[in-house]
Amino acid sequence: MSAVSLTLIGKPGCHLCDDARAVIGTVIDGLPEGAPVVEVQELSILDDPALHEKYVEEIPVVLVDGRMHTYWRVDPARLRTAILEDR
Repeated sequence: MSAVSLTLIGKPGCHLCDDARAVIGTVIDGLPEGAPVVEVQELSILDDPALHEKYVEEIPVVLVDGRMHTYWRVDPARLRTAILEDR
């Protein structure tokens, strides 16, 4: 199985970002044996003007393999499916 790239875009002090981070961790921890490795990267809209302009109204934003997966709230079942599908 190939690795999955997961990007969480948010900012410090964002309670929804904290919630998203927790859901992401729970989903990754609960993946079955043999599931792809999930490489998580966090980016802050405060560090990148382009990200700020694009996502300021939507954080937290979750990208899976570079594609928009969700914003504001992360649904654990939907994220799990996105990680495991077509692998």
